[in-house]
Amino acid sequence: MGYWLADKRTRQQSSFIQRFDPRFWTINFPRPMMASVVTTAPDALRVDAVFYNSDDLAGLIWESEDTLDHPLLAYETERDYAGLSWRFRWRSSGIMPLDAINGPTLTIEGRDAAGNPKSWYVRLWNYANGTPTDALISIEFSQLDGGFVLPGEADPLFAEDIDRLFISIIPPDYDGLGTRFATPRIGWVEMSDIRTDGRGAVLDIGDIMLPAHGLSMATAYDDSFNQTPERLLRTIRALGYRGSINHYLGMSHYFRLETVGSGLYVSLSAPQAGEDFAAINQPAAAWHRDLIMRAETMGFTVILSLSYELFDAHCWNDWKQRAENGDPALTGWEPPSTLLSPANGSAMSYLQAVARAFTAIARDAGATIRFQVGEPWWWIMPDKRICLYDAAASAAFGANSVSISSIDGPKTAAQQAMLDQAGALLAQSTADLLNAVKNEAGAAPVETLLLAYLPTILDEQAPEAKRANLPVGWASPAFDILQLEDYDWVIAGNRLAASTGVALATQRLGYPVEQQHYFAGFVLDAADQFIWGHMAQAIADAKARGTAEIHIWALPQVARDGFTYFQEEEADVNAFDDVLFPIAIGQGASVSPGFSTNIITTISGHEKRNSDWADARLEFDVGPGIRSEEELHDLIAFFRARRGAAKAFRFRDPYDHSSNDMIGAPTPNDQVLGEGDGQQTAFQLVKNYGDAGAEPQQRLITRPRQDSLQIAIDGQVAAGWSLGPAGSILFDSPPADGSAITAGFLFDVPVRFARDQLTVSRATFLAGDIAEVLLVEVREPS
Repeated sequence: MGYWLADKRTRQQSSFIQRFDPRFWTINFPRPMMASVVTTAPDALRVDAVFYNSDDLAGLIWESEDTLDHPLLAYETERDYAGLSWRFRWRSSGIMPLDAINGPTLTIEGRDAAGNPKSWYVRLWNYANGTPTDALISIEFSQLDGGFVLPGEADPLFAEDIDRLFISIIPPDYDGLGTRFATPRIGWVEMSDIRTDGRGAVLDIGDIMLPAHGLSMATAYDDSFNQTPERLLRTIRALGYRGSINHYLGMSHYFRLETVGSGLYVSLSAPQAGEDFAAINQPAAAWHRDLIMRAETMGFTVILSLSYELFDAHCWNDWKQRAENGDPALTGWEPPSTLLSPANGSAMSYLQAVARAFTAIARDAGATIRFQVGEPWWWIMPDKRICLYDAAASAAFGANSVSISSIDGPKTAAQQAMLDQAGALLAQSTADLLNAVKNEAGAAPVETLLLAYLPTILDEQAPEAKRANLPVGWASPAFDILQLEDYDWVIAGNRLAASTGVALATQRLGYPVEQQHYFAGFVLDAADQFIWGHMAQAIADAKARGTAEIHIWALPQVARDGFTYFQEEEADVNAFDDVLFPIAIGQGASVSPGFSTNIITTISGHEKRNSDWADARLEFDVGPGIRSEEELHDLIAFFRARRGAAKAFRFRDPYDHSSNDMIGAPTPNDQVLGEGDGQQTAFQLVKNYGDAGAEPQQRLITRPRQDSLQIAIDGQVAAGWSLGPAGSILFDSPPADGSAITAGFLFDVPVRFARDQLTVSRATFLAGDIAEVLLVEVREPS
C-alpha cells in the first residue's frame, strides 16, 4: 500500500478547459430552499430549484480559484478577466424573468484598481438579446458596467482581480419579506452554447489518471449537492477508484417539504406540476438521475444508501426516537439531525417512499439496483441513554417497557428482554424497507446491503447494546452484503479493537468475508491528516482479511487533503527476507548516515535550507569486514540468495543498534513512544537522537529484535501487548489517558545490496585489495 497527500500539482499531466466549463459551476442557497446543477452537454448546464419563501435566493457560482477539486485535478487560479468575452443562451421557467426589477443579476466579487474589496451588480437584461425567458447574453468583461440603468448608473468593472461570479435565481414573486408560499414554487434555468473568447479563454487543468488500485469511493449528497455529478465522477475515476460508488442519500437535502403552521415538514403530498415524486424534491431527483446514468456509462455501480437519520427541523415530532425523559434523539451535527423510530408506522412508511423514489430512478435508468440500509439503530445519547421511549416504541413494548438509565454495564433479565424486543423491531423495519425496494424494482434484481457502525454497537462498556443495535434478525441471509465501519477505532489507531469488532460482527451475523465490505475513514478536520496513515493501515488490514470491497469515506476529504492512493507491487517493492546479514562480516563495516537538504543561497548571501527527509538514510560498506576466504564465500552465497538488490534483509549496525545510548543493554524506559489517551492501542517504536533541551530527530524502528523488547507504562513493566507489523506495539487494552508509554529494545536496519553486481577476485582479495560491498537502508512504511 502507498499514499500521498498532494497539496499542489507540479509536473503531473495537465490539459485545458474552456473557462466557464459547465462541469465546474456550483450552486448554493440558504435553507429551506433546494437547488441542484447538472451538465446537459459539453457547453450546457441546467439548474432545478424549489422555493418555499418569498425571499429564497439561489446562486449559480463560478469560482476563480478551484477549492473543491483534488489538487492534482483542479483548474488553475485565474483572477484576471480583462480581454475576455463570454456568450451563452439563457432559458428559464418558474423564476424571475430577465427584464424584471429583481431579475437575474450577475454579482462580480473582487477588488478595484486600488486593491479594495468591491462587488459589482450587473443586470443581465442589459446585455441580453431576446425575450425575458429565452435570450442570448454577451459580456465583454473589459467593457462591463454594473448598475440597473445604463449609462446613467454605470459602475465600470475592474476586470483584472475577480474572485467569483454569482448569478441570482429567485422565484417570480420574490419580495424579500420571507413570506411562506402556500405551495412551493418550482423553477429551472438552462445555460447553453457557453462560449469564451479572447485573453484567458482557456484554463490549465489537472488531467491525471491513476491506475486502478482496487478501492471504491464513498460519497454523500449532503456534502456534494452543490456540485455537478460529472465533476464528482471525473475525480473518482481519475484517482483510480473503480467498481462501486457508495452514495449516502443524506438526511438534509433530498426531501420535499410542506407547510404546517409556521413550520416546514417532510411531505408525502401528491407531486405538483414539474415534480416527479411525492417523497423527494425535484432538484434532488434531477441530480441523482444524472449521477446514476453517468456512473453506469463509466462502468460504476451506485449503492444507494438510506439511513434513519433526518434533519431535525423538518421531522414530524412523533416520528423521533426519544429518551426516557422525552428528549429527542439528536446527533452532534449543527444544525442537528434526529433519528426516526423503527416503531412508528408513519415514519417507516415515509422512509419506504423515499427508498421507492430512488429505486425508481435507478430502475428507469436501467442501472444495477444496489440498496444499502445505512447505520439503522436505536440512538444512544452521549451520556449513554438509549432512545427507546417514543410513544410508538412504548406502545410496542407494552408491559415489557422498563427503565434503562444507561446502556453501559450489565443488564437485568427484564432490560435484556426489552433490548431484544427493540432489536426485533429494528430488524423488522429494515426487512419492510427492503421489501419496498424490491417491490418498486419489479423484475429488476436488487442487491441489499447493511452498514453497521461497530464502535457504537460493540462498545465494550455497553456489552448488551448489540441486542438492540446488532439484532440477530439481521443474520445472513437477511441481507446480501454486510458492510462494516469503524472510524472511531481507526482514528485512534486501535487496530486490535477493529479486528476484534469485525470478528464479533462476523460471528454474530454469519456473513463470510467474501460477503463483507469495509469502510475506511474518515478525516473530519484538515488539521488531523495523520489519520490518513491509520486509514492506509486499516485498508491493508481489510485486504489481508479478504474483504470483498473496501470503500474510502469520503470524497470531500479525499479532495480537500489531496489523498492519493496507489497500489504498490509488493513482490517487487517490498520484498524482504527476514534474515540477518552474516554478523561476523558486518562487524567490520563502515557506516555513512545521510540526509537530503535543499540549500538555496540568495543574492544577499543568506541561505534557505529545507530538509527533505525526516530521518537519515544509512549506507554501509561491509567490504572491510571480510577477513577470510570463508567469509568471502559466505558473502557470495548471501548475495545470490538475495538475488542481488532484489530482496532486503536485516543488518546489525555495529555502531548503533540499541535503544539505550548506541549499543547499551536496553531498559524498558529508554525511549518514549507516546502518551495514552484511553483509546489508542497501537504505538510505533522510535528512537530519538539529540539533546534533551532541543527538538529530537526521531527514527522509526521497524525491525526490532523481538526477544529484546521491554515495554513500560508509567515506568512499570507492562504485560498484555504484542509486536505488530513494522515495529508497532499493540496493547490488548488501551493504556490509560495521560500514561507514558516507553520501550527498550535492540534493533536491526532493513537494507539491500546497493547494486545487482558483486565484483570480487580471489587474487586481489589475497593481495589485500578490499572489495567495496555497499548496503543501502530501505524505507519501510510504519
